[in-house]
Amino acid sequence: MKHSYLKIKEELERQMHTGELAAGEKLPPEIEMAKTFGVSRETFRAAAKQLEREGKLRVRHGVGRYVMRPQDAIPSSIEYLSSTSEMIRSSGVKEGEHQESIRTVPAKEEWAYFLNVAPGEPVIVSERIRTANGEPVSFNINILPYTLAGEAFEKNRLRGSLIKFLEKECGIRIVSANTELIVPLPSDEYANKLRVAEHTPVLLLKQTHYDEDSLPILFSYDYFRNDIFKFWVKRMR
Repeated sequence: MKHSYLKIKEELERQMHTGELAAGEKLPPEIEMAKTFGVSRETFRAAAKQLEREGKLRVRHGVGRYVMRPQDAIPSSIEYLSSTSEMIRSSGVKEGEHQESIRTVPAKEEWAYFLNVAPGEPVIVSERIRTANGEPVSFNINILPYTLAGEAFEKNRLRGSLIKFLEKECGIRIVSANTELIVPLPSDEYANKLRVAEHTPVLLLKQTHYDEDSLPILFSYDYFRNDIFKFWVKRMR
């Protein structure tokens, strides 16, 4: 089970990301925050300390804790695990999608390796083009073990965020991902679905997503137009 302080940290980060906690805003006193979350002051303090170490909260001794102002507005920051839907909506444009296919097939060796299942085991494969203001901006290939989500896909149509779909329909909460960044070859058929012009840059994120118990839930090939999405990561020494 995830420690309570990590859940509090995630909720505070979510509020910062959505603007519920604005940059420069002072947090209520520690005792009030602990009461709000229903935990001890020590548990809340552990969450706050982690955010301080990550530069998201600043302590003014004798005054209180303040939300730090981000150095840059990066709606596609790779540090924050956002769904494609969230990234598109955060840019203030109209989100749309086209379901290319959804099918049950035997797991290929690469999929089986990352999902920790046997090769040939049934998996759900969903392929979708995502649009912003009617223009294709990403192509997502999502692979999940049939035993985890097959019935949910048979009963309900996938729309919007797959992360939200899994939470609502399967009770599965994805909390982390390992991501490899790849520049697709010019011959990559999936990347070419997004090349609206000959030299449209495309970036591939090959990702394994994990739940709260660190179990692999979802393996994906996520293609993004790099002229639309700018992926940044803050590196520190």
